[in-house]
Amino acid sequence: MPVFIRRGRPHRPDDETEPVGAAGESAPGAVSRLARLRAWRTRLRAWRTRYPLAAQILSWSLTALAALLVIGALLLPNTLPGLRPDRFVRIPAEAILGVGVLVLLPRRPRLVAAVVYGVGLAVVTLLNLLDMGFNEYLGRGFNAALDWDLLPDAKSYVADTLGSGVATGAAVGTAVLALLLMAVLSAATVRLGNLLARHRVRAGRGALVAGAVWVLCTALGLQLAGLPVASDRAAGALKVHTMRAVQSLRDEAAFAETAKADTFGNTPPDQLLPALRGKDVVFAFVESYGRSALEDPFMAPGVGRTLDKRAEALAAAGYRARSGWLTSATYGGSSWLGHSTTMSGLWIDNQRRYRTVTAGDHLTLTRAFQKSGAWDTVGVMPGVQKGWPEAEWYGLDRVYDAFDLGYRGPKFSWSTMPDQYALEAFERKVHGRPHDRPLMSFVILTSSHQPWAPIPRMVDWEDVGDGSVFGPIEKAGRRPADILTDTTESRKEYGRSIQYSVTSLTEWLERYGTKDTVLVFLGDHQPIARVSGERASRDVPVSVVAKDPKVLEKIDGWRWTEGLKPAKDAPVWRMDAFRDRFLTAFGSTPHPSKG
Repeated sequence: MPVFIRRGRPHRPDDETEPVGAAGESAPGAVSRLARLRAWRTRLRAWRTRYPLAAQILSWSLTALAALLVIGALLLPNTLPGLRPDRFVRIPAEAILGVGVLVLLPRRPRLVAAVVYGVGLAVVTLLNLLDMGFNEYLGRGFNAALDWDLLPDAKSYVADTLGSGVATGAAVGTAVLALLLMAVLSAATVRLGNLLARHRVRAGRGALVAGAVWVLCTALGLQLAGLPVASDRAAGALKVHTMRAVQSLRDEAAFAETAKADTFGNTPPDQLLPALRGKDVVFAFVESYGRSALEDPFMAPGVGRTLDKRAEALAAAGYRARSGWLTSATYGGSSWLGHSTTMSGLWIDNQRRYRTVTAGDHLTLTRAFQKSGAWDTVGVMPGVQKGWPEAEWYGLDRVYDAFDLGYRGPKFSWSTMPDQYALEAFERKVHGRPHDRPLMSFVILTSSHQPWAPIPRMVDWEDVGDGSVFGPIEKAGRRPADILTDTTESRKEYGRSIQYSVTSLTEWLERYGTKDTVLVFLGDHQPIARVSGERASRDVPVSVVAKDPKVLEKIDGWRWTEGLKPAKDAPVWRMDAFRDRFLTAFGSTPHPSKG
């Protein structure tokens, strides 16, 4: 093979690295880029020669920064409260193993291994950051098998709360952060790998000593600030996420079989809810209405006064109430999981289960009313702004979403309209109109949805109109940015939003209810941990309100508290127990269907 000479060195045609044109000349763009790179390298070498001390300090600083980044990524906790300095003074096993591998590899495999290691660190870091967000808002860690579908919902929430520009910026920023993490951590591991290669013997000895110390700390159970000195935090995080995903996939198949069995699946229509025939029944969910609203020392006084006042007003109008507790299947968000769990009698605590059950024919409590043939069924969903195929599974003859209620006022952050308007529109379009059969209504209220700013306030019911009256109220209200990062203000505004929602609902009942109206209202989940507290329960209040004493007599065996405030020691059921207990209490006969 002939040898060519270029730029003073032997060169073979098959070693060509520069792009060439049709005539065998280098492409102009490639030449320009290579020239600039060579010029930059020349200037850098000249600067190092001219300022050797500064160059050495810069090199040491970059190496130290690379080491800190790697150690930080290996020890990063997955909760915001865990971000304390003492969490980062442990000995990570993954660093020792990484050193052991890199010092043994030749140059090319070492570079590949270092890049893979850096990308792996970036993945672990992103998983930990996702865990922080999910723990803060949903009270649980991120599930790679289930939760990607929730990210678009999170973007929509940010858009509704802070504006579409902020939402787009956050989405782009997240993508850039992910790419930047991969690039920076890969560069850091490559730099450290090159350093280890230059000091292979000492690095190997250091890894052996560190490994021995790690084993000794593990054997002795040494701890610092309540945590083991010997850490395998990164490996443990990957293991947890892997197991979480695998268990979720297995759970999906098992749940699909469970959902096929139904205690009331084959109950004939005439044996469903005979004790409620002739009653207009309303199931209403109050967003984020949790136990903390009634028991937290900061929020409970205001909410308690509202509940007492509204109970007295209802009693004066001839209504009585019973209240208890349900343990929600969700926390902080994903309200639809609480709705579907309550109505289906199945524990639906993730999106896969939700999709599985809503794609089937498991009998919901709302569909039991439809199946009986004794009720017309309707859904009032001011928070729904797109197609909602679940209406068929819920057994709703008609659904009124955000665009069907005729609202002409402003949005209140995420909430498309005030609860008072939604209920007045429900009365005007559905409940207050003559109908041949009693009505079963499924109402999802939204005004107490985070971020709890701005909050509507009650107006005279005759003035509600098309909702324009709420314009000045929205303008005068607080902005989400004012309270999002302030725990005290968030708790205060959350309490006010619950007072508003409960007042709207009970005033609607007082104003428009009849002797045959039965109202069942409850929370869907507790508010986020920043409001409810790190160790808050998942309990939500539930109340049954009616004028007919026979209705409440049917639930005497539940031992619920009289009034709208359940006692602290009132019975606590899981949310999935409510459907069967309700069907049974009001005379439904079990006829099981089997999977």
